[in-house]
Amino acid sequence: MKYEVLNKGAFAMLSIQLAQGDRIKAESGAMVSMSPTLELKGTTNGGIMKGLGRMLSGESFFFQEVNAARGNGELLLAPKTLGDVQAIELDGSHKLLVQKDGFLAATEGVEVSTKMQNLSRGIFSGEGFFVVEISGRGTIFLSSFGAIHEVNLAPGEEVVIDNGHLVAWPSTMQYSIEKSSKGWVSSIKSGEMLVCRFRGEGVILIQSRNPASFGSWLRRYVPTSSN
Repeated sequence: MKYEVLNKGAFAMLSIQLAQGDRIKAESGAMVSMSPTLELKGTTNGGIMKGLGRMLSGESFFFQEVNAARGNGELLLAPKTLGDVQAIELDGSHKLLVQKDGFLAATEGVEVSTKMQNLSRGIFSGEGFFVVEISGRGTIFLSSFGAIHEVNLAPGEEVVIDNGHLVAWPSTMQYSIEKSSKGWVSSIKSGEMLVCRFRGEGVILIQSRNPASFGSWLRRYVPTSSN
């Protein structure tokens, strides 16, 4: 299997060249086009309970499964939002936690499930009580809102990230939720409110745009009906 991310940055699309017998699973509705040698079907990939778990984390109940059953072929996938696509290689040594809507596709050998966060993280992280948990060995493709940027932390190094800009982080990394400023009033005035403090070692993927902030900006230009 070979792949290439086309139009990287704001309008990314993923091109995957499948050899006969290759399989890949993708987020429901992600397929843009495919060769006639490929077969597409919907699957829960793990049963009803795992499908329900993915719904709780903000993902779709079903996956698309594409199988190169009749020969080599090309598959084009695209995320739901304007943004980038990045490939991550998993070697089975750790799991990856991903924001809702961040999963695009994965090769065989990769398991996509959900992880329940503790009470404080579930309420304040902006991701809810469930996040997507990806494990196994293979290639995963993540999507973002805006461009993707890597933050590399050395052992013991810390970084503070607005939770609306998170894309993915290793499950081995420690992080806490805290006020963006010393006081609540100052935190509210800053427009950031709550942030995540990560401690290395590890690589965190962040996105250049915040969906909630974009939604607030967009609402200013949406006409509202008056009674």
